Amino acid sequence: MAVTAEADGPPPPDAAPPAKRGLLRYNSPLAQVSLLGFICFCCPGMFNALSGMGGGGQVDPRIADNANTALYACFAVFGILGGGAHNLLGPRLTLFIGALTYPLYAGSFLYYNHNSSSQAFPVTAGALLGAGAGFLWAAQGAIMTSYPPANRRGTYISLFWCLFNLGGVLGGLLPFAFNYNRPINEPASVNDGTYIAFMAFMLAGAALTVAVLPPARIVRDDGTRATRVTFSSPATEGAEIFKLFANWKMLLVLPAAWASNFFYTYQFNNVNGRLFRLRTRGLNNVFYWGAQMIGSAGIGYFLDFGFASRRKRGFFGVVAVTVLGTAIWGGGLANQLWFNHQPKDDKGNLADAIDFKDGNRYAGPFLLYFSYGLLDAMFQSLIYWIIGALANDSQILSRYVGFYKGVQSAGAAVAWQIDNHKVSLTSQLIVNWGLMTISYPLLALLVFLAVKDEDNSVSSVEDGKEKDSKLSAPTSFH
Repeated sequence: MAVTAEADGPPPPDAAPPAKRGLLRYNSPLAQVSLLGFICFCCPGMFNALSGMGGGGQVDPRIADNANTALYACFAVFGILGGGAHNLLGPRLTLFIGALTYPLYAGSFLYYNHNSSSQAFPVTAGALLGAGAGFLWAAQGAIMTSYPPANRRGTYISLFWCLFNLGGVLGGLLPFAFNYNRPINEPASVNDGTYIAFMAFMLAGAALTVAVLPPARIVRDDGTRATRVTFSSPATEGAEIFKLFANWKMLLVLPAAWASNFFYTYQFNNVNGRLFRLRTRGLNNVFYWGAQMIGSAGIGYFLDFGFASRRKRGFFGVVAVTVLGTAIWGGGLANQLWFNHQPKDDKGNLADAIDFKDGNRYAGPFLLYFSYGLLDAMFQSLIYWIIGALANDSQILSRYVGFYKGVQSAGAAVAWQIDNHKVSLTSQLIVNWGLMTISYPLLALLVFLAVKDEDNSVSSVEDGKEKDSKLSAPTSFH
């Protein structure tokens, strides 16, 4: 039995643009992308803050390594399947299912604070979160790349990224505040209140998903709809997902996708987690995710307004990220070589861990960690912008983003196990730097071959077939 992609409610009939338009119109792309940003502020934003502390806030990072390995292994599968789930269930239900798995994950670390003899619950919760995150991010990608008008995708991506990363900023303040007065030399896990606060925000994010509208109800300011109403089935989605692995566009995205979460393990566990004291790690995350807001806003503005030609904007965006990435990873190598020659404690952390009150000693490592956040946002925003320029149809884009998130998560699963097996930190850094470097020319080639200069083209070509993107709803449904 065929299932409509608009399972969240019956699509509206063909109609003229609504009489009332404006920034606060509920069915506008701006309102829906902003709502999506707040959902991700509460769920993956808080998860990022928790992960960014290194070891999920635990003294021993092995529990987080194992939980995150399970998480990203499942994410790799369900990220790819998530695009199909979105096309079958619609964005609202897909987001709701995904969001509910985030508070379960935070709760598993609260449980582990009191029952550290068993890792079963955190690892199981990590696996469930991997499945849920695959659903959530596939729906997020479809909304973010298909709802906005084509010539403002960069702006909307940066808006989403800023709202999303506010979660990381606030989430970084929670452990900083809750653990501020703990003994400065005490190697301890974060307290229960920190995990409870994370869970409360995540549950609020799940509740917000009920307000998300399906694509056919979105009307842009020029009167066009975000997508036509189409139908899908499990067999169709399975076949289309399978085709992605032979799609030359996705093959060019693959190295960038693999690299785009691979570096988190090194940055969170082995920079923030090993160099700094507990309270300072929370403060660092405030600035790490704040840097992401700056990076996404800057690259988003450039990609929409930098040149008249969309292809040129994409190409010079790749060049800018290449130059910045090379400089930042070069600084990371210098910092790693310095760390290698410093005294360590029995956990392999800096024996005299750095506190934010240490002045000049704190400034250099802090600036490096801040720059890592800046680069991450610019790199991922660029990839999303390029993917959004490959098609206008939300079904196609949901599959593309699902493929991107699946490959990204497979890379992350490998990275967490590399860290768990105690691979040298210098080797981890070099692999991260190398993976990103390989992806730059392939992204430039994709822009050259697949990104068209016309921002408002009336059609998109996928697999040799012309697809109308004057996106209006049909007058009859079957």
